[in-house]
Amino acid sequence: MSDAAQPTIAEVRAAAEAVKAAIDRHLEAVSSPNAADDPAVSAAYEQLATAAIAYDQLLYEVYDEVTPFEIPGDEGPGGYHGPEQPEAISVLIRRDYHVVDPKRLRAQAERLDESLTPGGAGGVNSAIGVLFGEYEPDEIAARSEEFGLEEADSTLWVAAAEPTEPGEWLPEPFEHADPQLLICRFDVSEVYDEDPDD
Repeated sequence: MSDAAQPTIAEVRAAAEAVKAAIDRHLEAVSSPNAADDPAVSAAYEQLATAAIAYDQLLYEVYDEVTPFEIPGDEGPGGYHGPEQPEAISVLIRRDYHVVDPKRLRAQAERLDESLTPGGAGGVNSAIGVLFGEYEPDEIAARSEEFGLEEADSTLWVAAAEPTEPGEWLPEPFEHADPQLLICRFDVSEVYDEDPDD
């Protein structure tokens, strides 16, 4: 984080408040009469996990301290069952977008590929291929509105992995995403922004 702005004490405090609010929402969800079948319980759990991870990271960066929380936990059948010191890790990322402005999307692609002129071949799919071929995924995310896209849900998983040979897993890159090898995850969704009192 040499070039990035360091988090502030106020950001740590805000993250702590977010954890407290997430705990309240989780308790409210699990104590409801319909908790057993209520998807709000899972949503509240994920929100609490996300808030706790964010707080833990900021706490470490500002105070060089950590919480006693481990997410996911290493106990029970659904917990982490990978090595304590993995030899490699896999970073699995999914970002969803809504195509809200196809004309803007195509116009951006036309600037990069002359075959996509207004009367030329190719539609939105071709334009998407051009943009994702030209820009890194992080730049697409940062400039999504400029490209006629609207960010939707996203998730990032960091999982323990075995070292592999170059190209070994390319034919089926997402086939072996094992939740029990998950070290940490980060979810972004509008469902976490909803006020339960609304």
